[in-house]
This record gives sequence, C-alpha cells and structure tokens, in this order.
Amino acid sequence: MDQLDTSTDVPAAAPVPQDGFTVGATAILAERRLHTLKYGDLFGVFDQNGNILSGAGIADGLYYLDTRHLSSLTLSICGQSPILLSATLRENNATLSCDLTNPDLELDGRKLSHDLLHLRRTLFLRDQTAYERLQVRNYDVVAHTVVVELAFRADFADLFEARGTPRLRRGTLRPPQVDGDTVLLAYDGLDDRLRTTRLRFSPRPDHLTESRARFTLTLQPGQRKLIHVETACDPSDTPERGVAAAFLFSLVEARRSLRVSSARAAAIASSNEIFNEAIRRCICDIYMLVTDKPDGPYPYAGVPWYSTAFGRDALITAMQTLWLDPSIAHGVLGYLARHQAETVDPVADAEPGKILHEVRHGEMAELGEVPFRHYYGSVDSTPLFVMLAGDYLDRTGDVSTIARIWPNIERAIAWIAEYGDRDGDGFVEYGRRNEKGLVNQGWKDSFDSIFHADGTIAEGPIALCEVQGYVFAAKRAAASMARRIGHVAFAERMTAEADALRVAFDAAFWVEELGTYALALDGAKRPCRVRSSNVGHLLMTGMVPPERAARIVPGLMGRTFFSGWGIRTIPMGESRYNPMAYHNGSVWPHDNALIAVGLARYGYKDEASRLFAALFDASLYADLRRLPELFCGFARQRGEGPVRYPVACSPQAWAAATLPSLLQSTLGIRFDPFTVTVHFERPRLPPFLDEVTLYNLAVGSGRVTVHLQRVGTEVALNVIERIGPIKVVSTS
Repeated sequence: MDQLDTSTDVPAAAPVPQDGFTVGATAILAERRLHTLKYGDLFGVFDQNGNILSGAGIADGLYYLDTRHLSSLTLSICGQSPILLSATLRENNATLSCDLTNPDLELDGRKLSHDLLHLRRTLFLRDQTAYERLQVRNYDVVAHTVVVELAFRADFADLFEARGTPRLRRGTLRPPQVDGDTVLLAYDGLDDRLRTTRLRFSPRPDHLTESRARFTLTLQPGQRKLIHVETACDPSDTPERGVAAAFLFSLVEARRSLRVSSARAAAIASSNEIFNEAIRRCICDIYMLVTDKPDGPYPYAGVPWYSTAFGRDALITAMQTLWLDPSIAHGVLGYLARHQAETVDPVADAEPGKILHEVRHGEMAELGEVPFRHYYGSVDSTPLFVMLAGDYLDRTGDVSTIARIWPNIERAIAWIAEYGDRDGDGFVEYGRRNEKGLVNQGWKDSFDSIFHADGTIAEGPIALCEVQGYVFAAKRAAASMARRIGHVAFAERMTAEADALRVAFDAAFWVEELGTYALALDGAKRPCRVRSSNVGHLLMTGMVPPERAARIVPGLMGRTFFSGWGIRTIPMGESRYNPMAYHNGSVWPHDNALIAVGLARYGYKDEASRLFAALFDASLYADLRRLPELFCGFARQRGEGPVRYPVACSPQAWAAATLPSLLQSTLGIRFDPFTVTVHFERPRLPPFLDEVTLYNLAVGSGRVTVHLQRVGTEVALNVIERIGPIKVVSTS
C-alpha cells in the first residue's frame, strides 16, 4: 500500500522517509474511537456521537472517490452537545446507531435536567449517498420546546490531503446554494472537475443557511419527532423520493444487498459462541469491503485510507476466501486482467504485462501530485495474479474463465522474465521508476523495511525472498493451467523454469548461520542477512525443501518471533526490531494467515493451530471482535490484550479474511472440482474449538454440509446434508 512509515519522529541517524504519503500517528487520531461505514466507492468516518469532526489531526469525513464531500457534521441541542449513551455498529455493518441524551439545559428560564430527552441517530450509506434519521423523544412529564441544530461543511479535500500530504494549490469553492430544504455545496478542482455535495432535510428546517440547519421541536410528554438528512455526493439526478421515504427505501436495499452478497459464502458455526461472533464479523466485514465491478465482486483493501482497488491486497484476500466464495477471486482476476499494463510508463511504474498496485480517483491523483491514479509499483501483484488464477482453476474447474484471461496470464509471465528480472540473474527485482513512487514495492513497503544485519537500508534493485517464491508458484500454476487448455510446450517450459529457480534461490538466499533465508538481495547481490516473517510466505508457495522447512519452522515459532499473539514481522534481536514499527516488529494477522498456509502445507498442523489460537485470542480484545490491520509486537502478558497500533486500518480485507483462512489451514480443506470432492487433509481443531459445522460447501453443482468434532488430537467428520453428486474425503 502507500502508507509507508507511520512514525512522526525520525531518529537523526535514520533515513528520512522518501514517500511523502505517511499517515501521521497523532495523539488525537490514536486516542479517538471512530466508526466507519462503507458502500461501494463511498465511505464515512464518524465519532461515537455520529458526528464528523474537523480540526488538526482529525480526518473524519464522508469520502467519495477519494474526495472528502463532508468535512464536518455536528449535532447540538439548545446550543449544547448531547451526552453520549452508547454507539453501536450493526453486526452486518449496515447501520451505525448512536444513543444520546440532553445535558442540563436552560429553556426560557426553566431548567431541563439531563437524561429527559433521548436522541437516537441512525446512519447508513447507499450508493453515493449518506442517510441519517434523528429521533428525538421527550421522557419528561411536561412538554418542552427545544432547538436541534445540525452544522455542516464540505472542504472537498483530497484523501491524501486529509491524511496529511501538503498541497501548494487548491481549487475553488463555489458559493453555496440554499433553496428551501436543500443546500448545494460545490468545488471546482484544478483537474477541471466539478465536485458537489447536496444536503436535503425533512422536515424543512425552520432556519437553513449554507452551514446550518435549525429545527424547533415542541415535544409533548412521551412524544417523538423525526428529522431526516440526506447527503448525496456528486448527484446526477433530481431526487425521486422525499427524504424520509428515500431513507426507508435505501435502508431496505442496503441491508438486502449485504444479505445477498454474503449468502454466497459457506457458513461457519462452532461450539464456541465467541468464535461465532468473531467469524460473523469477519464475513460481514469482507462483504462490506467488497465493491461490485463490471467484472464481479472486488474487495477494497480497507477503511479509511485504502478504500479503493489494490492489486496485492485483493489477490491475497481472494486467496484467503477462495474456499468460502470463489466469486470474489473471479471478480479480482477479471478486474486486474482488464487493468493490466500495456505500455512502459515510468510515472506509473508501469510495464507491459504488469499487474496493478492501486487506483485512485481524487484530484491529486488526476493532477499527478501523487502517482497513484493507475499505479503499478508492486513487485508481487503480477506473480500473485498468476497464482490466484491457478488456485481458482483448482477450486472451481472453471476452464472457460482461465481460457478467457490466458493472454493476460501469458503477458504476466512475460513481464516476470522481461521486466521483473532486471539484470538477467533469474530473480525478480524492483526499483521505482518514478521518484514520487514507493521506495519499497513488496508487501512490507515502509521506507526502512528492507535492511542489512547492521541496520543499513538496502539499496536496490532489490530481490525479495518471498517474491521469488511467488514467481516459483506462479510458474507452477501457469504450467498446470497450460496443460488444462492444451499448451503443452508452454507447460513444460514453466515447469523447467520453476525447478531451476528453486535451485538457484536456495543457493543465493540460504544463510546457514541463521537457519533461514535472507530477507532479500540488494542491488549488489549482497544478501540481507536478516530473519523475517517473509520466509513463511515461501513455505506457502512450496518452494522450500523439507529439510530447510525443518530449520525454519522452529525459528518462526520461537520466542524471538512468536509474541504470543502471532509471528512478528521482524524478530527480537534484529538491528531494526521495534515492536511499534509498521513492518519491523509488529504482528500482521494476514501475514500469520499466509504463514499458517505454509505450515499446514509442510505438515506442521500443530503450529498452524497455535497461530490460529493466538489470533483468535487477539480478536477477543479487539473492538467488535474485529482483527485490525496490525498490532504492536510486544510479548503477550497474562491478563492483557495485544498493544494497539495507533493508525491501523479497521476493517482491513486481508485481516478480516484471516480467521476463515486459518480455519481452512488447520482443517486442511481442499477441493477437486473434476471429481466433485471436498478433501479434509489431516484435519485439526485448536483447543478453543470442540466442534465446527461448515454449511453449504460448494463444488460444481454439488453442495455439502459437514460437522467436525475434535476427539483427542484427531477430528471426526460427519456429513449432515448432501445436495448433488458430491463426495467428502478425510485423510489422517
């Protein structure tokens, strides 16, 4: 992604971040509890009261296509802020409900004591519009007349600007237009685009200005009154419905669409009710982040800063969820194939055949102030694309889709050889073509994440260890797919190249004294003799000889790597280890999920179960049972939860997919669409799960529901329901 270093104080001896796209970890941002809503290309960041606050260090707002269309929205009653009672995000992420009450107020010389008026805000998003219903109820025994006011503002800041990237020039705010129950705010961007925000109110406010809507409400004892607000971003048509009717209609539609999309996935239930809560949150978060594209469902990376199409994140999320819902992988493959680079463009770090890193739609991207309009600065998206295509075929047997995107697969393989391998040594390296682009272009993209044993930052072009594993797996996948569609000669070439790469990699990257592979090779082909979690990804690809895995796994599960909450990105003892660093000592849930895939692949099921238990335990301390993007790598302490990382995104797609992925790894779930079989290979269940039921596992036209129960160290399996000609096989 494009968040690199998140520290605000850089030691004098350390290199200065070269990206300029840092998310500042200010105290205000770290300490506030925020709620996020997302629908398609629209997302909102609200505080506990349902407000959108503005000010230094605050980036709340309603964002559409990377522009902040509402930068402030605050509720007051008789000039005072209401008192928070509670705020609840509905389990399916459809609505945010905030319960508030009045403080002590003076009304016409009479005192209104606190807690006599109840205010309930219900907020949700649909298409390009945010909806709010405010219910005010009088619980006093006498009538009261109160003034409710909503103050609002739109600064039309670019998302990167809101994050803290400075701008020398901005466009022009048009004079607001106020008409009856409607306010239109508009901005002429430097990119010659007009961006608008339209607010409508019901009932018509007693007083409406360019920044405030005031309502005078007389409430009899027990009476309630409703206020509706509709905020449309770049509306293109005249509203068909009144505000109140639009609220109800859109609420029903928003809930229905979430229900329909999540129903595609296999369902998971267990004997552990807390795990059931956590797994439901995972599924709901995944489908909230999914955005429908012409090619199918596409998971955006995360809210708030990564609510857009990323290549790497979507590819990995699709891999993690492939067993649950193959349609996500289908949508990701189609979208990325359609956006595959066709020409050399140094500004976008693009080369023919390269797979997308990121798409942005805001003013700064359109003007080139940030390079991410269509940005290809990711060294691993291209091999991951081929890997996912192979996994998708193995999961679904959908040869027609693979045949359709086969030219894209061939171009991706060609990129690996022609552009990815910059010096012809057989390894894929990266180095940015655009000085504004990302310095590091693997998943650990902080400016200081690739370094030598003495802490010196590695100079490129850099060949990351895990990327070579991805290339190995991509060539193996390409060979398998080629055989299925009749390209025998291509398949043989890919197999031979993969085998040669395995041998060359082992010779160049293995560090005997560390008992693991080097983090990377720098531009001078010197190994970065640093232990890292990256080697766990190598296990996932199957590139590692078993005797090497036997050395690597104990290290990953040892105390320097394993914090008790998961495997650290960099272990204790390395020069740049810092448990509070973004990539140099923190714990990332998705990183652990991919490592667990590798552990299970090499037969280390107990170790995979240990990671599963650690990440589930971490979810117990997370708000809404939602695993964040990352947390700090401090060692686990009895009776305490993991230490939060201050600006971690939540929800994050690959973090949301972590628990489902860990379940697949420990149960050894694999599909064979050509024999219509679901395989459970050496299934294991961690100690916190005695029983698990998997509903609606689909292969071809067949569907099956299975119940698994832990019996000692073994797992017993029982088929509960079978639809169509589908088989279930369990091997021990």
